[in-house]
Amino acid sequence: MSSLPFIGREEQLQKLHDLLSKKTASLVVIKGRRRVGKSRLIEEFCNDTPSYLFAGLAPEDHLTAQDQRNEFAHQLHYQTGAAEVHTENWSELFIQLAEKVKSGCRVIVFDEITWMAHGDPTFLAKLKNAWDLYLKKNSKIILILCGSVSAWIEKNLISSTGYFGRISQKITLKELPLHHCNSMLNALGFTRSPLEKFIILSLTGGIPWYIEQINPNYSAPDNIKKLCFEADGLLVEEHKHIFHDLFGQRSDIYSRITRLLAMKSAGYNDIAEGLKYPSSGTLSEYLYELLESAYISRDNNWVIKNGKESKISKYRLSDNYLRFYYKYIEPKLNRIEKDQYKDIDIYTLPGWQSMLGLQFENLVLRNRHLIQQQLNIKPSDIVCDNPFYQRATQRIPGCQIDYLIQTKLNTLFLCEIKFSKNPINTSVIREVKTKIDRLAFPKGFSCVPVLIHIGGISDELDDNDYFFKCIDFSEFLGE
Repeated sequence: MSSLPFIGREEQLQKLHDLLSKKTASLVVIKGRRRVGKSRLIEEFCNDTPSYLFAGLAPEDHLTAQDQRNEFAHQLHYQTGAAEVHTENWSELFIQLAEKVKSGCRVIVFDEITWMAHGDPTFLAKLKNAWDLYLKKNSKIILILCGSVSAWIEKNLISSTGYFGRISQKITLKELPLHHCNSMLNALGFTRSPLEKFIILSLTGGIPWYIEQINPNYSAPDNIKKLCFEADGLLVEEHKHIFHDLFGQRSDIYSRITRLLAMKSAGYNDIAEGLKYPSSGTLSEYLYELLESAYISRDNNWVIKNGKESKISKYRLSDNYLRFYYKYIEPKLNRIEKDQYKDIDIYTLPGWQSMLGLQFENLVLRNRHLIQQQLNIKPSDIVCDNPFYQRATQRIPGCQIDYLIQTKLNTLFLCEIKFSKNPINTSVIREVKTKIDRLAFPKGFSCVPVLIHIGGISDELDDNDYFFKCIDFSEFLGE
């Protein structure tokens, strides 16, 4: 068990605790990307509740469906004392489990259920029958099905006709919001400046397990060097496991897609062309699986005049670790493995400042509610909000907005996101004015410029009073 206090996930934890007061059995599905804290949430919930935990074996080329059944039988024997029977039929194992949970046990957890079900197309059908015929007869039982392959869970459990009407609670875990990231860093003892914390988050994003690896005795740059540029650094080989553990033999295509998006956001056709991959339903399925697993995001455009979603959308790499890996770790793996790179000054890495800018944008967009609060915009007043892309035509120039908020009262908040350790000067005004001049919006609309920054602004920019609001994002990490 982690020695860190349990931070965040209050809403999700409360949903689980509410099930304890039900008078009928509950079937729960928890999904979310790797390292996001699913097991930690379950551990916290089961802390004072009698429970059995079963985990599938991580996929390997030699593993079979029988290996998964044997492992389940072994775990069942170890936890309940049931006879360790090596059977070819999941139904026998589920019946054994049902016999052992007729009294006493409150919670049963199947962790990484996608691994557990691997290779046996009858697994889910037999589990459904076991739930209907045996397990739910115990009105106090809570069965939690948990996994990292969110698209598989969505398709085979949440949207499955076989499980329709049986699922009592669905929980999707996402990256921690900024204030909980800050609380985790503080709990670790990393109480340095907001700038240093943002440098850490430029690598970790809001992924709890990554944040837990930070050593408070070292600065942000030194932590990054130890994790990413030493031969035994924990995040040097993390990339190998991300897609292999989730998608097995298909891991290469997911790496190729995310590697392409690490360079820049791209539309569907641009991705197909960049990969030299047929623009087909198969590619759409791969993108959907990456979206469901939260490694990428899809930013949908809209028509400002009527607020309707347009056909223009771009996919964006929203996982900070993956961009850092593709940009700085992968090209230097040979030298890192020989410990020739551990003394690197990360500030001298090529494109370091622009990379930080992209990572900072991800953090801002994942915490966009903070921007809306600062601008006193209620969620119910928002028509659309997203990064905005305007394609160039013969009449209209191209334009790209970091973050645009359109309200019901025809106000457009054009947000420019800047990451700089030095105060931002008045040159940003020219950039934003150019974007506003290019942006095509109807009469009766007002475009309001907003600056989102870290590192401060110059006195000259402050005195200019051009921006409706300058939001210092570091204030959200100031506690």
